[in-house]
Amino acid sequence: MKISTRGRYGIRLMLALALNYENGTIPLKAIAKDQGISEKYLEQIINPLTKAGLVKSFRGAQGGYMLTDSPAQTTVGEVLRVLEGSLSPVDCVDHPNCSHADNCVSLSIWKKMKDALDEVVDSITLEDMAKEYAEKNPDGTFLSCNS
Repeated sequence: MKISTRGRYGIRLMLALALNYENGTIPLKAIAKDQGISEKYLEQIINPLTKAGLVKSFRGAQGGYMLTDSPAQTTVGEVLRVLEGSLSPVDCVDHPNCSHADNCVSLSIWKKMKDALDEVVDSITLEDMAKEYAEKNPDGTFLSCNS
């Protein structure tokens, strides 16, 4: 299974918000500049995250975006499912309407793959990612409100 650019950039976007969580809102423009990603593309990514309730938006001079919940409360799995949909390797895991499902050997493989992937992405929070980022980048900040 491959995660699309939308999913990868979405994780980077959410990490930026997690790293900035204590500082309040951050403009999408600052994240786009820091990450080298088109602001227009980030707008397409942040909209479903906002609609799903993972991100809040604020208008005005001090406006921007921030996580709805603390970074410890949001998992990578939640973000990926909003942006990518199901993480199943094949459709029949989510919609077993195949006439061969009862005796299909490969279906059990696909289910095990999905379960393993779900376990990994649901066990990693944005806080975990932020801590790992801080360990790998002890002398730098990812983003601040003044960026």
